Order: sequence, then C-alpha cells, then structure tokens
Amino acid sequence: MSGWAPGGALVSNVEITAATVQRGDVIQLGGRACRVSDLFQLPQGAKQLLFESGELLTIHARTRLAAVRVLRRR
Repeated sequence: MSGWAPGGALVSNVEITAATVQRGDVIQLGGRACRVSDLFQLPQGAKQLLFESGELLTIHARTRLAAVRVLRRR
C-alpha cells in the first residue's frame, strides 16, 4: 500500500530484510518510529542499522521487518 505524506512525498509500506533495507527507511520498533541513517555489513549476510537517534539494531540475514519507505521522484 502506498500513499502521500505531508509535503507531497510518496510513501510505501514495505517488508525489509538485511538484503533490502535502505538508508531513510522508517522501522517501527517498540512503538517508536526509527529512521535508518547508516548501514554496516556484517558476516553471514547480517547488517547493523544505525538510527538517527544513535541506537543500533543488528538484523540477521533472514530477519523480516515492516517499514515505511519514502519513494523518490524520477
């Protein structure tokens, strides 16, 4: 499902994995929306996500999370 965010950006709900997560994805964790600011590749396909708040989350290669992604206009 997708929709328009305030400011005219198109947003979409997506399922993310360690292979598909991107900077700017917003992940709901414990009732808080956390925006990914940086990614670090780890062994065996895992990734460590750095959020704008400074918190870290490590996800396994098979972890699946729901996120909101802002789609860029082309």
